[in-house]
Amino acid sequence: MKYLFLIADGMGDWPLDELGGKTPLEAARTPHMDELARNGLVGTCRTVPQGMPPGSDVANMALLGFNPAEYHTGRGPIEAAAQGLKPGPDDLVWRLNLVTVSELSDAGTMHDYSAGHISTPDATLLVTDLQRHFGNDVFTLYPGVQYRHLLVQKNGALKPEADIVPQPPHDITDKSVTETLGTYRSCPALWELVRECSKRLADNPDNATQANAVWPWGQGRALDLPSFEDRAGLKGAVISAVDLIKGLGRAARMEVIDVPGATGLVDTNYAGKVQAALSFLEQGGDFVFVHLEGADECAHGGDVECKITALERFDEQVVAPMRQAMTGKDAAFMVTCDHLTPTATKTHHADPVPFAYWWNGCQAGSGAAAFTEAEAARGEHVAKGYTLIDWALARSSCRAAPGKG
Repeated sequence: MKYLFLIADGMGDWPLDELGGKTPLEAARTPHMDELARNGLVGTCRTVPQGMPPGSDVANMALLGFNPAEYHTGRGPIEAAAQGLKPGPDDLVWRLNLVTVSELSDAGTMHDYSAGHISTPDATLLVTDLQRHFGNDVFTLYPGVQYRHLLVQKNGALKPEADIVPQPPHDITDKSVTETLGTYRSCPALWELVRECSKRLADNPDNATQANAVWPWGQGRALDLPSFEDRAGLKGAVISAVDLIKGLGRAARMEVIDVPGATGLVDTNYAGKVQAALSFLEQGGDFVFVHLEGADECAHGGDVECKITALERFDEQVVAPMRQAMTGKDAAFMVTCDHLTPTATKTHHADPVPFAYWWNGCQAGSGAAAFTEAEAARGEHVAKGYTLIDWALARSSCRAAPGKG
């Protein structure tokens, strides 16, 4: 059996007045996901354990079968794994966004968590310049992809910085930055770095972007995951544009497949991702985790039409061709999201996520009218997200079904 987990990041949403009480998923034309839902099983899954933040780091770790409450150390360490960084045991690894704020003061507002979706070449120049000016024996800045970068603090896990909780910048779009600036000020060395980087971004004659501040958050010690193959008994791969997913894959010793033109936005290289997944399966792989970021980015911007477009493209350009390619083959499809990203709030939410699961030979048939949040809520419920993969394997094979817990 070949297993295809197709993840539309942030797909789930809430009903919107502007859509006549529908969610973006209900409003979108998604005939291929609808067919999977009708002919397979639908349900909901709690990917974010109680008390943990509803981030993609926590939720995707769960979807890959690892208990975040046991293994999660922070978002930064996951992305460090993607870059192959080897921080020391007491080093603190931060996710570092390039952002746009109205001003870096208590009167300031977070205008854009992505600095206008800054390009990777522009961002690399800026972060390299910041490292040249402010990198030292304590702080090292590493360029990443688009607005997503890394900051490693030597022996930071032994410092007060290990215990602070800066707000993720995508959680405070159009909101005050006061709370997190106060958090930074409690750690003078970190606050000094943030202030100096902001000044340099303003003074750098080569900066023609919207980036005018850095935003460290999601810090933790280095990530250590068991092997996915040992965990699930499957040879697996991850395919995504974002370092977060690549980092989880590398930490779990999965194959990490880079696809040229994969952007993490609505205009990503859909065909390239599909072909990469199918090639991996044809060459002996058992499990592919194909992650699309577009719907989440649209929702963070509060753009309902953009989110609908992202979901329709996911259905038409990912789900459809993969189903067609696997016709008549021993295959199973799981379509879901890591977390909800309601466009009304522009941030993540910990509500259980909807899923549809179908496999060749499935006789169940949920009878769902379509793949929607409401239809999924009437189906089965998997209370522990990291057991969803076991739930799926048990239903499409002869494995014993796990307890739902």
